[in-house]
Amino acid sequence: MQKKDRNIVIQLLQRIYCIYAISLFIILMLLFFPFFIIAAMFGKIKGGNLVYRICTLWADIWFPCIGIIFKKIYEGPYDTRKQYVFVSNHISFIDAAVLVKAIRQPVRALGRAETSKVPLFGYIYKNAIVTVDRSSVANRVKSVGILKSIIRKGISVMVFPEGTFNMTGAPLKEFFDGAFKIAIETQTPVKPVLYLDTYNRMHYSGVFTFTPGRCRIVYLPEIDVQQFDGANKVKDLKATVYKIMEEALLRYNAPWIKH
Repeated sequence: MQKKDRNIVIQLLQRIYCIYAISLFIILMLLFFPFFIIAAMFGKIKGGNLVYRICTLWADIWFPCIGIIFKKIYEGPYDTRKQYVFVSNHISFIDAAVLVKAIRQPVRALGRAETSKVPLFGYIYKNAIVTVDRSSVANRVKSVGILKSIIRKGISVMVFPEGTFNMTGAPLKEFFDGAFKIAIETQTPVKPVLYLDTYNRMHYSGVFTFTPGRCRIVYLPEIDVQQFDGANKVKDLKATVYKIMEEALLRYNAPWIKH
């Protein structure tokens, strides 16, 4: 078989795989949807926790069925009984789905408000996370306030501090302040978590870039925020977390980094 023909066959198989993966995602969502509706009836806290648990079950079924296998790497302990402000790099459409494989405890993530408008899925999305319109300063401030109130109720929070996909070729984009303000003001440790392979599993250029394979999750050591004080404590914490995550991504030779 000539190289051109071989490439055509590979592209066809990859497209079939994408259709299968997306179709199974939708089928599982429809099967689980009645349970999401029932869970949401229990309110924002208890109901939100139940919705998240259903999402973890959904992910535990879907990922193995589409050939995505997870490997968890612990550079620091991860105590699921402890509250954290989780922060992760953001490089793929699939990052939000990987979140429920990475964080196995009650948590609320900060996510884009636009996604809540997607039919059916948007209902699940808005009951599992805190939405934010990043184009609105007032809305960003409100979302930070909601996340702080969630921490005071004993639930962890998760933020992609880059805000949007990192398309720079660098290990990370510049961070927003929100996650670090929350950590400082609630005195909650920051737990960096890296997604090393989501870039390869589903490229940010489109949903029809799915591929099966490994998906590594790296848990970096938690950062105690009590060591940061003074006028620049949020800025200093943000810089510290950025440096730790950047160095780790370079060490693992993350595939999107252009040297």
